[in-house]
Amino acid sequence: MKKTFYVFSSGTFQRRENTLYFETEQGERRFIPVEDTAEIVVLGEVDVNKRFLEFLAEKEIIMHYFNHYGYYVGSFYPREHFNSGHMILKQVEHYLDQEKRIFIARRLVSGAARNILRVLKYYETRGRDLSGRVAAIEGLLPLINEAGDTAELMALEGNIRDQYYRTFDVIIGIPEFTFEVRTRRPPQNYLNTMISFGNSLMYTACLSEIYRTHLDPRIGFLHTTNFRRFTLNLDVAEIFKPIIVDRVIFTLLDRRMVGPDDFVRETAGLLMKEQARRRFVEQVEEKFKTTIKHREIGRPVSYRRLIRLELYKLEKHLMGEKEYEPFVATW
Repeated sequence: MKKTFYVFSSGTFQRRENTLYFETEQGERRFIPVEDTAEIVVLGEVDVNKRFLEFLAEKEIIMHYFNHYGYYVGSFYPREHFNSGHMILKQVEHYLDQEKRIFIARRLVSGAARNILRVLKYYETRGRDLSGRVAAIEGLLPLINEAGDTAELMALEGNIRDQYYRTFDVIIGIPEFTFEVRTRRPPQNYLNTMISFGNSLMYTACLSEIYRTHLDPRIGFLHTTNFRRFTLNLDVAEIFKPIIVDRVIFTLLDRRMVGPDDFVRETAGLLMKEQARRRFVEQVEEKFKTTIKHREIGRPVSYRRLIRLELYKLEKHLMGEKEYEPFVATW
């Protein structure tokens, strides 16, 4: 499995013949193993040139950009090598047909909700009193298949996630990291800053995996395809955010790897300091590399690989080969 190359410092990307490297403002060089790199995630201020981007395109390497505050701002998305006109037509067909679209959207929300419940039940076995919220979410599950359109489904998904977020204070148990309410751009407290950063990492990971399938990232099913650049990655990320991003956040806080001193408040909102981002990214990458035994394949697969397999299942559904069933954790 190819790796992700993270850049936290400011500097310049350079190409020298068939080699790429990153040079910091202090003159330090980090060479990029192009044959083993799937994506580059830029969290610092960097300069690039056309020769560098041409080489990325040739090697099918995506570059994701985050701004000063850790918000995802865009990607260099090379020309697709696997795009299929037939698959794009199938995606459009399933998007435009209300019944076909709502079927996939319901499955996506169901998968996300069931993974949320897996997380909550995991912490229940570790002494957290979450029974009331678990019961509330279980009571909302039957409504998923009753939702008549994606707007109603998104509202229901919002209710499920609201119940879920109300458990965070019980799970974390650190007064400085209370949840309060979900806030974005800018997040209003430490925990919301971590959630936004983790979710952005998840969205870019899903986008990178889509690039290596026949699917088009611009055509989602739960999230409306309108003026957004990409939506399918947002759809698929819903399934994996609870079991990857949220579990990483809980681990970082439980082990006191991130604390209040790892944040600074600026005019536009809270900023996670570089060392905290590094620790966060390290834990996310560890999670991506973690393997579990896949029920259907019968052998261990990594969480990163599970994202690709989820996309393959969507492809088979769109082609009419096998009805889509979302991944649900069993631990």
